[in-house]
Amino acid sequence: MEERELNMPLLGDDFPELEVQTTHGPMNIPGDLKGKWFVLFSHPADFTPVCTTEFVSFQKRMDDFKRLDTKLIGMSVDQVFSHIKWVEWIKDELNVNIEFPVVAANDSIALKLGMLHPGKGTNTVRAVFIGDPEGKVRLVLYYPQEIGRNIDEVVRALEALQISDEQGAVPANWPNNELIKDRIIVPPAKDIKTAEQRVKDYECYDWWFCHKPLEK
Repeated sequence: MEERELNMPLLGDDFPELEVQTTHGPMNIPGDLKGKWFVLFSHPADFTPVCTTEFVSFQKRMDDFKRLDTKLIGMSVDQVFSHIKWVEWIKDELNVNIEFPVVAANDSIALKLGMLHPGKGTNTVRAVFIGDPEGKVRLVLYYPQEIGRNIDEVVRALEALQISDEQGAVPANWPNNELIKDRIIVPPAKDIKTAEQRVKDYECYDWWFCHKPLEK
């Protein structure tokens, strides 16, 4: 059996340069997206039930992606005419107009992104990549073919990344954390003097666990 090299982009890496054909025309990723956040998600195949539910769910949250000034892009190893026909079917049969482009990938592109896992057959897995305005990989999620994604979590993670860049780390289940709700975690002190001052300046459980209000 022919061995295929599996590359998986790591957090902080430059997103691999891809010249692709999409339902909206040719695109360079991430070159054409410089200065914008982007979410690229792959699906195993067009005209499949779980993938159809995901496309509808992503589209239903398009206002959130626009609010976060983020480009949403779909992808699978299907030819572009298949993507076009499937998008038409979703519009005609489900009354949902897919606004985001869908990339017609090939095995080479899929392997660059770690989307083809030998133990899961020949279809691409459900990958999600969040890239920042500098084209850096900031978050990666992989799901098997048999489990649909939680699109609300993709939106939540995207918004949390943007907020953490500006204000600090966010807690588990943000913005509904069981301890501090939507508040932002203050970086731990690195010396004794700062540690003593932390508990005076912020609300704290201890000097290493302080938090502050989210700036709206």
